[in-house]
Amino acid sequence: MPVSDALPEDLSEVLRHLEACYPQEGCGVLLRAGPWGPWRVRCLPNAYDRYHAADPRRFPHSARTAFLFEPREWLALNREADARNEQIACVFHSHIDGVAVLSAEDRQAAAPGGIPLLPEVSYLVVNVERGQAHEARIYWWREGEFQDRGVPL
Repeated sequence: MPVSDALPEDLSEVLRHLEACYPQEGCGVLLRAGPWGPWRVRCLPNAYDRYHAADPRRFPHSARTAFLFEPREWLALNREADARNEQIACVFHSHIDGVAVLSAEDRQAAAPGGIPLLPEVSYLVVNVERGQAHEARIYWWREGEFQDRGVPL
């Protein structure tokens, strides 16, 4: 699938999940069977607090300001996507009472040292204020940096 800023027309399932996770960051992925296939939303739990409790030095934040996919769930999701002939097209997460900006930490996690870990995957960031989605931006890697645009809600 080419690098793209494409999103499904209906983001209501994504927004409901992110709003329900408030006051913690919510997260998940959008999957797609080819560039024209149907979209599928897969919400994932934010495992950050559990990792913070086990190793606060390595995981210095909380689920209110950071997200982390459970590694076993991420592996299972990738196997499930392969079995269904789908690709992960977009990683989504919320920012709580802030702005819908791919933060420096988000950028570092997505492209450590300027090399994207998932070069054909976009990133949707949704600002959730007081439990309601207010703003969204999508980011994708092109020509050595992240490009972005606003997403109407």
